[in-house]
Amino acid sequence: MEPAPTGPGTVAAGEAQLLTEAGECPGEVLVFTQGGYVSWLEVRSWSDDVEVTLAAARHWLQTRS
Repeated sequence: MEPAPTGPGTVAAGEAQLLTEAGECPGEVLVFTQGGYVSWLEVRSWSDDVEVTLAAARHWLQTRS
């Protein structure tokens, strides 16, 4: 496994758009690292119609494969 990206300060190491079962994209998940370690996870909502929570994001990410 590759180490997480590093740099001065915090780095956005990865992102994934969230897709619902209906094919809508209500938001995204971002993973940030600092010093090579995960420092925080951010769930962003782009929708006023679909509630984007951490639980919903996890469900959508698990069912999209």
